[in-house]
Amino acid sequence: MRDFKKYFTINAEPEIIYSALTNASTIQLWTGANAIMEPIEGTEFSLWEDSIVGKNISFTPGKKIEQEWYFGEQETPSIVTILLHADKQKTSVEVRHTNIPDEAYNEIVTGWEEVYMAALKDFYEGE
Repeated sequence: MRDFKKYFTINAEPEIIYSALTNASTIQLWTGANAIMEPIEGTEFSLWEDSIVGKNISFTPGKKIEQEWYFGEQETPSIVTILLHADKQKTSVEVRHTNIPDEAYNEIVTGWEEVYMAALKDFYEGE
């Protein structure tokens, strides 16, 4: 099992990024795919046509999202914590992903950098 941590800067305020990560309609806009998401603890979610599935653990509006991501029959949960830090008119998005299966690590890191955060950044910055 491996862990991943990285900061991403997005040109939008934390409350806007929080909504983009927790509102199913907004998620569908920036991913271009169906999404199931409710910012309610204990609910299950699905992003990118079931490419990412899991359970919502906790929410602090505008500041924090904590989820369990499913990887088959893994005994130790894989936990994703997204912390949103205000930085002038921007947001520093801190991603912490723990207990990533070794065989999925490179794909997960590439997904965070080149798909998940890249799509969100492109949505708000148009790059």
